[in-house]
This record gives sequence, C-alpha cells and structure tokens, in this order.
Amino acid sequence: MSDSPLGNISLVVVTFNEEESIARCLSSADGVGEIIVVDSFSTDRTVEIARSFGAIVYQREYISAADQKNWAIGKASKDWILILDADESLSPQLREEVEKVVSVEGVDAYKIRRRNEFFGKVINHCGWGNDWVTRLFRRGKGRYQERMVHEKLIVDGKTSRLKNVIEHKPYKNLTDYFDKLVDYAKRSAIQMKSEDRSWFPQIFLNPPARFIRMYLLQLGFLDGVHGFILCTLASFSVFLKYAFLKESEKLDSGGASEEN
Repeated sequence: MSDSPLGNISLVVVTFNEEESIARCLSSADGVGEIIVVDSFSTDRTVEIARSFGAIVYQREYISAADQKNWAIGKASKDWILILDADESLSPQLREEVEKVVSVEGVDAYKIRRRNEFFGKVINHCGWGNDWVTRLFRRGKGRYQERMVHEKLIVDGKTSRLKNVIEHKPYKNLTDYFDKLVDYAKRSAIQMKSEDRSWFPQIFLNPPARFIRMYLLQLGFLDGVHGFILCTLASFSVFLKYAFLKESEKLDSGGASEEN
C-alpha cells in the first residue's frame, strides 16, 4: 500500500444490481485504504466486480439507505470515511483534493457538490446545480438520520466544503428512472404516514408547485428539453407519493377487503 493519505480512508458503497456503474465508482477512488460494499443480494455481477477491486463485501437485507449506510459505517476501520453511491464517482480533481484535506486538522467533515447528469446531459438548474452532500467525515463523527427517504448525515463537529465535484449519473435509461421513481414514491409515502401527514389537498397542490419551482423559479427551462422532462417527471413523482399515501390509508380502513 502506498504512503498516500488516501490510505487512511474507508470507502463505503451500498449496492443492488449495479454492475454497469460499480467499476467506475470504485476505480475513481483508487488508493483508498479500504473498500466496504454492502449489497442487498444483487442478482447481477455487482459483487463479483466489487471483489475484483479488493472490496470487502457484505450482503444484507435492505430496509432503507440510512439503515444500510449506518450499518456499513460501523464496519469501517480507517480514520476517515468516504460515502459514495454506486452511480457516483470522484472527479480526478476531487480525488486529489480529498488526498490533501484528510491530512488537515480542525475539520471533521466535508460537503461536496454533485454534478448531476440526466440522460447524458449535465443539469445546471432545476435545483440540481446546487446539490451539496456531506460524504467525507472522520470516523465516529457522522451518522445518518433513520428515515426512509431524504436521509441526512448528522455531523458532530466542524464541517467545511470542497471545491471539486462528485460525478453523478443516477439513471441508466427511462425504465430505470421509473423503477427508482416508484420505489422512492412508496418509501416517501411510508415516511409521510409515520409523520401523520395527509394526502389531501397536497395531491392537487404540490405536483404543479414542484414543476413551477423547478422549471421557472430554479430556471429549469435553461436546461432545454432535458430540463422540461426532468421537471415534469419530478412533478409526477410528487403526485405518485401522495397517491401511495392515499392507497395506504384505504388499506388501513379495510378497503383491501372490499369486493370489486
């Protein structure tokens, strides 16, 4: 192993059927001292590819991203932890920056901006152009909120920001987008139900409000047709989570047992 400060980092990645992206993710962090992959019983070559990079692979039932990541964090042994999703990678500039900052005292965590692609185009607006996530932190200083969606890393200490970006390519194609959209909407409904939130009248108000915010207020129209499609699909995602919330209320009231 080299004397690079990267050797003092545990890379943590949560996976499920990510054979198309996991190699790009892991190779972008070449030189880290430890790779921990927590996999939800993938049926493709994800585990095989991860192990070819020297990853320690655990397989565990998926409950939520927060639950999976917190469990994985507990397996890390290095002084610093770097969290990446399987569809993310470090830009070469970010990798060099990370190598420098882990030797700096007085900072416990770093926020990093994600450069998000949507079907081959970098999205600079729609709210995606200002997407900061805390992904690099000292071991023992960070833990995720236990939520079904929108999990946030809670840091015990000082946080700073890095200059360079994580490259994020979240969707392989439209089918992959809809698969993730449905899963996200269902999990959002579970989270909203736990918070005693109602589907009415939000199901009528929030979807168009989301489109207006992203497309007009956050200048999504400047991203061209990709921006329009993204904002439209995001609006539909909001509608869908309230539809699932309504469905869950019907099931709770005995609607599932009614004859058609």
